[in-house]
This record gives sequence, structure tokens and C-alpha cells, in this order.
Amino acid sequence: MLVAGFPAGSLGANCYLVAPGAGEQCVIIDPGEDAAAGVEEVVREHGLQPVAVLLTHGHVDHTMSVIPVCGDHGVPAYIHPDDRGMLTEPQKWLGIKPGTAIFGRVTFSEPEDVKELTDGVVLDLAGLSITVDHAPGHTKGSVTFRTPEQQDLPPVLFTGDLLFAGAVGRWDLPGGSREELLDSLARVCLPLPDETVVLSGHGPQTTIGRERAGNPFFTEAAPLSVKPRGM
Repeated sequence: MLVAGFPAGSLGANCYLVAPGAGEQCVIIDPGEDAAAGVEEVVREHGLQPVAVLLTHGHVDHTMSVIPVCGDHGVPAYIHPDDRGMLTEPQKWLGIKPGTAIFGRVTFSEPEDVKELTDGVVLDLAGLSITVDHAPGHTKGSVTFRTPEQQDLPPVLFTGDLLFAGAVGRWDLPGGSREELLDSLARVCLPLPDETVVLSGHGPQTTIGRERAGNPFFTEAAPLSVKPRGM
């Protein structure tokens, strides 16, 4: 599997292109501020053919370039319905005054083709099998994208702003919840094998094993992983 990533924009949100290999179809994850040029560079370098844009959540630093990227390649964008409103009203969900410019832009809109994600769905795109897990806490509609273990390759988990190396995403913005975030860690991340590669929305890659050993939020979430659902 080919995974090419780069930090985009002033907040360094990681954008990823994922494909079975060079010269194949690919999906694009989280094209944020000023990401379109970087996406095109990776597409040309590896001879890729984008078929979809996948959004881990709706914050504008992860979605700013979704319209040009989708438009350039004629592909849909996938987002959880609880975050879809952020595509057109990002200010509301960042706790700032409506009409305030964000990254120099005041008005926002959706791509022409938007598809909504549901918890547990498996996306068969670009020759890849990608499991979607709803993981609220950073936002109401945050999701993770997970690829299965393949031959000698470990599973890969794209966490957006749920989980970082040694940390987690903030929960103090509208729609955020510390309790939901810890529950998402317990339900989505803790059950995964230690060798799972974690590619997050900001910062360097890590593994589930490394976070299990040293991330204090994993320690807080661990009791929730054994609590019966609904309690």
C-alpha cells in the first residue's frame, strides 16, 4: 500500500493520499488549507488517479481545499452527517462570529457531490477496503478510517484530530466533548493491535502500542473499554 502525506497550511493539517500502489487509483484524506497544489504534486509523482475525498471531520483546516480537489478530479467528498454543516458554516463550529474571514475566506460551500458516512461502513474505493468508525469528541461527526492488515503490512488508522502522538484533539470547541472523546478512544483505538500505524491530523505518525504505553489519555480511557455499552 502506498501512503503519501504532507502537512498543509498555516496549522499544518496532514493531508494523505492512499493507494494500493503507484500508478493506481487513490483516495485523498483531509485536503485542508492550501492542500490542492500538494495533492497534485503527489498525484503526478506517483501516477495516481483520485476517486474520492474522505474527511475525518469538518473543521476548515482539514476541508479548505475540498472543492478545488473534488472539482479538479470530478470525485465526491465523504463526510459524517453531523459535521456536514461545517462545510458551509465553519465559523459557527469554531466559536467565532458568523461572517468572520477564515484563512482569508468569508463564504464557504459544499462540493457538488457529497456522500454521508455511517458508523461501521466499509468503503470499497480505489482497490482499498476502508472501515469507518464514528469517533465523536473533537467534533460530533469525527470519524476514523482504518485499513486492514495485509500480508506483512500492519493495519493503518487515520485518526484525524481524535488521537495524536502523545496527545489527543481539543474538545473545547462547539460540538466537542471530553467524555465522548475518551469513549471514542476506548471503543475505536484501544481494541486495535499494538502494531497499528496511527496517521493523525497533525504531527508525526505513531502506533497504538506506543500510545498505549505512554499516552495519558489512553490510561484514562482504558476503564471505559471494559464497561458494558450503555452504562
